[in-house]
Amino acid sequence: MNTEAKPDGLKTHSSSTMADDANEENSGSLKELLTKAFKESQSITIPDDPHIVPVIDKCSKKQFGDYQCNNVMSLWARLRGNNTEFKSPQDVGEAIGRNLPPCDMIDSHSVAGPGCFVSIRLSNQWIAKSIQKMLTDGIDTWAPKLAVKRVVVDFSSPNIAKEMHVGHLRSTIIGDTIARMLEYSKVDVLRRNHVGDWGTPFGMLIEFLFEKFPNGEASDQAIGELEVFYKASKKRFDKDPPFKERAQQAVVRFQGGEEKYRKPWSQICQISRNEFEKVYQRLGVHLEEKGESFYKPYIPGTLNLLKEKGLIEKSDDADVIFTEGKNRPLIVVKSDGAYNYASTDLAALWYRLNEEKAEWIIYVTDVGQKEHFDMIFSAAKYAGWVPTDGNTYPKISHVGFGHVLGADGKKFRTRLGGVVKLVDLLDEAKKRCTTALLKRGKAAEWTPEELERTAEAIGYGAVKYVDLKNNILTNYKFDYDHMLNDKGDTAVYLLYAHARICSIIRKSGKDIEELKMAGQLILEKDQERDLGLYLLQFPEVVEEACTTLLPNILCKYLYDLSEKFTSFYSVCQVVGSDEEASRLLLCEATAVVMRKCFHLLGITPVYKI
Repeated sequence: MNTEAKPDGLKTHSSSTMADDANEENSGSLKELLTKAFKESQSITIPDDPHIVPVIDKCSKKQFGDYQCNNVMSLWARLRGNNTEFKSPQDVGEAIGRNLPPCDMIDSHSVAGPGCFVSIRLSNQWIAKSIQKMLTDGIDTWAPKLAVKRVVVDFSSPNIAKEMHVGHLRSTIIGDTIARMLEYSKVDVLRRNHVGDWGTPFGMLIEFLFEKFPNGEASDQAIGELEVFYKASKKRFDKDPPFKERAQQAVVRFQGGEEKYRKPWSQICQISRNEFEKVYQRLGVHLEEKGESFYKPYIPGTLNLLKEKGLIEKSDDADVIFTEGKNRPLIVVKSDGAYNYASTDLAALWYRLNEEKAEWIIYVTDVGQKEHFDMIFSAAKYAGWVPTDGNTYPKISHVGFGHVLGADGKKFRTRLGGVVKLVDLLDEAKKRCTTALLKRGKAAEWTPEELERTAEAIGYGAVKYVDLKNNILTNYKFDYDHMLNDKGDTAVYLLYAHARICSIIRKSGKDIEELKMAGQLILEKDQERDLGLYLLQFPEVVEEACTTLLPNILCKYLYDLSEKFTSFYSVCQVVGSDEEASRLLLCEATAVVMRKCFHLLGITPVYKI
């Protein structure tokens, strides 16, 4: 490791423009297009202050319009007493409205309310044209454009030789969704599985294995189930002081690179990987493993950098970093000379900033690890690796999540109090979906392969959606009956809603691809316009979910979209109506956006029920 290396290539990117001008069909966020239009108006209205950024938001009440500019009062406060042209905030608002650039996007504007909000109503024709362009060009043209180019998402991260539990399920699902949303937004995402394969438990595990197999040679079958093997070694560690001392010494020798430890360590790791992969396959999650051991060569150099900064001190024979506001120091080298989680996490952070050139590093773990990461982040800021404001790139973020609870309100466990295997949990969801589909008579309608694929899509999707739909900090109760309900805010309801839209299109007998090229979308009824406008808001929803790291924002949008479609369909006849072609295009646009939402949430859509 080059101890002189410093993070480079980590400059803040300026915001991208969604379109060259407001006359273009929507190719991204409505907010960004409107911000550009209002910025142009404000530069004309107040030419002496061209750097003012308009504050754009959706109108709180439908009768006022679709979007509004909210910073007229703050502009008036800056102008008051220094300008003779404007006598009141109303004058400022009216001038900004008049100076909006002529474009097809804005149908009308008004100034109202005590805050003198400049409200605008979007053109029905422009909304329709924008949606139709998405249908021909593809929904990827609606991807938001973020300021960041490369992000590391550190998620899942189970410990070798331990069973993946519901905490890993949450980390895996949340991390995968964050990665998918960023990838859709054209960000280069490095999906990292920081498995625990180098810590203190390996001294205990390998020493236990040597006792049973002195030459270190043991078949996978001889080791048996790793969780049982781990528990047996832990029991010995806790009750046998001489064994504990040998295990602790073994950690130092193991981390020091003694060759005899390499083979049993590799074997234990591979057995665990095989078990982890069963979960990842079911969830459709891809990660690149760079566990604790990967960063081993970078630890000494990283600690030397911190020592050169004067950040590492001695305390009770251990090397520590004191961080502001914490009652205990961050131990980076233990008193026996062994490295720990902090050593590895600091080396990983250095590597990600300097070698992988990440501009944003996101750690997805349970809230119990917040204090640990707070201290890691503080050390990085003290060292000058990242800015202290927490907003300028490169930046680091911890996404903490709450607990999964059982029906009794306690941590989710088996009836005997053990850890629930994630493979078993997912298979049970699939099994229950299969039973429900069989009761609906689908065995007579579908092939066995269709039945299995649909049961997997709904079962696994239900587990994911119930996890993602709440604010991630919230604890939630794991309840199969609730998550597999086909009514309410569940994946089952949403998947069925999508399948119904597909059924409407099929029943029309129309070639939807031909219709995209030859048909014309017209939004006349209020429900058509409401649905069309909500579809156009998809990019800004994804952008908000990315910047806040809150997948529940996307879940809420998906559920509300299905409700708006229901309102449209209950009033507007599709098949057989005079407006059939136009309304089929609106159905298809809704299905396309729903499918993209499902993809971002890691859920496989179903096309028939």
